[in-house]
Amino acid sequence: MRRRLTIMPRMIMAIITTVITIITAITITAVITITTVITMITITTTNIATTIITTTITPMLMTTSEPAPADAGSGMNADEAAALYRLMTWLSPSFPVGAFSYSSGIEWAVEAGDITDAASLRDWLAAMLGDGSGFCDAVFLAQAHRTASAQDDSGLREIAELAAAFVPSRERQLETSTQGRAFIEIARSAWACDGLDGMVAACGGTVYPVAVGIVSAAHAVPLAPAMHAFLHAVVSNWISAGARLVPLGQTDSQRILASLEADVAATAKRALEASIDDLGSAAFRADLASLRHETQYTRLFRS
Repeated sequence: MRRRLTIMPRMIMAIITTVITIITAITITAVITITTVITMITITTTNIATTIITTTITPMLMTTSEPAPADAGSGMNADEAAALYRLMTWLSPSFPVGAFSYSSGIEWAVEAGDITDAASLRDWLAAMLGDGSGFCDAVFLAQAHRTASAQDDSGLREIAELAAAFVPSRERQLETSTQGRAFIEIARSAWACDGLDGMVAACGGTVYPVAVGIVSAAHAVPLAPAMHAFLHAVVSNWISAGARLVPLGQTDSQRILASLEADVAATAKRALEASIDDLGSAAFRADLASLRHETQYTRLFRS
């Protein structure tokens, strides 16, 4: 009886050890199965389980340790991202060139009854954009950008002088030259780059589109996106002035901006393909508005 009692604990210990080993193997197998998403395989010994762990976990570590390529899925390289960032900054309403204080003659057009609602404001701006100062300024921007990129100082001075002479009224001259100087000063202070000082010196004085053109060229910002961003900024400022004068709500303002998208794209395309000989304005009423605004009795804007 004593012998049987002595053997029993040993047998019980052996059975318990076997059960624990099997449970451990099954547990490890289940973890591996869930992690690697494979079909469960029955495992009976700890050594086999250890072998499977080695062969299944190693490939997982190899695949996750490879670094993702830079800018994966962004569609832009570092230079393109920098150009976009700068254009969004320079031509944002928050860039302090004082554009909010000018209406380009829209204030007189509202008082004269030419602009009375969203539809008439949209038509007025489409004419200014495609046949007036919008197109001319876009051509000057393109010519300044190309001349500055070619490092043609004498050609750049000629473009700057012609752009200044093309402004139809004293207040419009004040508007574009003041914004041009402010744009250059802030760009040189916050976004200094090699070659920009020489371009500015070659120009002598800079009106707004020429300033945008040479700063974009100095920073190697491509011409086409700079053109579209500039025209978007100009149109947005016109709409802002009109919305305060008519007045219009924010939703109507956005509807006008959306409706002018195709006009902006068409004007940019024409300006990119145009030469100096293609310059010209047929928006006579808008030019007269900027002239008559000088003697307007009550004024909110400087132009």
